[in-house]
Parts: sequence; C-alpha cells; structure tokens
Amino acid sequence: MQFKQSLLLTLISTSAAQNASSLTDALGSENSTLSSLNTLLQQNPQFLQSIGNAQNVTFLAPNNDALNAIMSNTNSSSPNSSSPISSPADIDALLRYHVLNGTYYASNIGNTSQFIPTRLTNTSYTNVTGGQRVEFVSDGNNNVTFISALRQNVSAVTNNINFTGGTIYIVDGILSVPQNVTDTLSNANLTACVGALAATNQTQNLADGRNVTIFAPNNDAFNAVGNVLANQTTDQLSNILGYHVVNGTLAYSTDLQNGTLRAANGQDLNISVINNETFVNSARLTVPDILYSNGVIHVIDQVLNPNNTSAAPDTSATSATPAYTGASSGTGGIPFTSGVTTPTTTYPAATSAGGQTAEGVAVPMKTGAVGAAALFGGAAMLANF
Repeated sequence: MQFKQSLLLTLISTSAAQNASSLTDALGSENSTLSSLNTLLQQNPQFLQSIGNAQNVTFLAPNNDALNAIMSNTNSSSPNSSSPISSPADIDALLRYHVLNGTYYASNIGNTSQFIPTRLTNTSYTNVTGGQRVEFVSDGNNNVTFISALRQNVSAVTNNINFTGGTIYIVDGILSVPQNVTDTLSNANLTACVGALAATNQTQNLADGRNVTIFAPNNDAFNAVGNVLANQTTDQLSNILGYHVVNGTLAYSTDLQNGTLRAANGQDLNISVINNETFVNSARLTVPDILYSNGVIHVIDQVLNPNNTSAAPDTSATSATPAYTGASSGTGGIPFTSGVTTPTTTYPAATSAGGQTAEGVAVPMKTGAVGAAALFGGAAMLANF
C-alpha cells in the first residue's frame, strides 16, 4: 500500500513537471505580443539559459510595441540616439534589469511602493547591494506600474503568466537602467548640484560609493541662498554638500521615517513625516526615489545648513524658507550652473510626474561613465535584433 502511494505521488509529480511551462515556452505562448523580445532573447542564449534556470523570479517582458517604438526612435531630435551601444555586456545588463528577485503576483501588490532587487548585479553597471532596484506599485485594482531611472514608468498590460521559475508580466515599455550620478542629476535638471559637486571635486566620491542616499536641493533652492554660497570656501562648501549625503544606507522613501540619518560630514539629519509629507530638517522632499547607479536621490526644496541642524519643518508654508540667515539670490544667476549642460529632454524626475515616452529608455552605461548617450542608446543597441 505504501509503495502504491509512493508510486502515485511520483507519477503526479512527474506529470506536473512535464506540464509546467519553461520560461521560453511561456514567452513563446505569447509570441504574437512578444515576438520581438523572443528574437532578442534567442540572440542572447547565455542570459536566456541563466534566467531559464532561475527560481523565484519575476520577469518583465516588453511587448512588441515597446521594442518597436525604441527601434523607430532614431530621429535626430533625440540626442545621441545613434550612440553605438551594442556590446553583449550592455544587452545582458539591460535584460537582467528586467528580472526581479522574488515572485510577485498582482493581487498581492499594494498601493505602497516597493523597491525590489533585480538580477543586475554587475559592478560595472551598478553599486547597490543585492542588485539594482526597480520600484513597483499597484492602484489596488491589479494595475501595476514599474518605475526605473529618472522615474520613468512602464505599465503591466498582462499580469502573471506563470512558468516553472516564477511569473511574467508583459509591459508596455522598457525599463531604464539607472545611470551615474552626473547623468542622473543633469537629466533631473539638478544642474546646480552637478556644478557644486564638480567645484568641490566630490563627484567621483558619489560615483564610487556603494548604497548612497543623496538629498539633492533643486535649482531654486540653490538660487535662494546664492549670496551665502558665493562666500563659502571650498572646504565649507564641501561640508555643506556632505550634509546632503548618507553613505552606506539605501534610504528609499518608504524607509524615511521619523528619526535621524548620519550624513557623510558626521552630523545627523532629522527626518520627519507629517501629514504624508517627508521633511529633512526643514526641507520638504519634493521628488522621491530617483534611482542612480550607486543608490537613490531625493529632491528637496532647500539647501541644508550643517550649522542649523535644528531647523524644523513649517508645514503651513507655501514656499521654502532658507535655512541660512540673511540668504538671498545672487546676482549671477543660479549658482554653479555656468558651464553645466542644461537637459534638452524633460524627464519625470524633473517634473515629479510619471510616464515614459518611446525615447525614454536608458540602456546600461558603466558606473562612473559620463554622458547622457545611454538614455537614448536603446535604438542603436537593439537595431540588429
């Protein structure tokens, strides 16, 4: 009797294994929607094999419209759209960024953002422990949005096609791989921040760091204290900028709770959450969770003052009050922006809005590399599939 039960269980298990779909089978069953992706995957067998053998993963599969939109986006109005980014390593990194660690079903995804590690762990492209993150969130009705670099988003058009190693979402766009600190700040129109970091030779520290959180003042914030910043020595300015950086801690918006974080200059930042708004000292967080190659950037509406750490939020204020006594705008325009290239494309990170256009895809660019070409390299990279 025991032998018969054992044999029956073995037969059931074998039958289930035979009926379970592999990743390639599951994607092939949707070939009318995913034929372009399937072709690309067949040209990258090493990636396909590694993910095909993976367990407990969620694969985000761009549909034909998404890939074809990138393919057709070679017009001259898109800066660097013809950039020759076509190495196997680049393609592999981009594909791995579409593989989330863990199996996530739409019915279990809530309306609070989650930041999920991906299979993109190659340190040539990212310096985030456990793999570069993708943010996802649901509207509560199984409509799932995935958010990547510069807060560009893609939406699931088909939820949870299951295979032996996990589940698949068909999505209407291509995720944008987070870029280095200079490109990310520049394309988020945080050009004063870019210039200030360059003026103090701190850019490389943020490009080399691991698990970094940056609270980046917007250009208006820098302009509001222009007269103060103009009188700072390089060491003083370095100390101010260091008060905006947290090393070794990935503090996404969901991690920002009432309490303190130790800044790179050794002083504490006071985090307050009041009426669903987040404050750093007295500065309001205006754009959260801009992913970059080494961590995350949050935009704030003030330049923080390391000599005024007790500055408290004013929730009733309609505009930011500088944390520096006697502060006013300077006479030479927005500080530190001379010589810094102004972005020609408006990304969601620069407007605090969502959405992604066909040209909004970012292909992988090696950590520390300079240039916005990667934001438009997708068309060139995929041109031969």
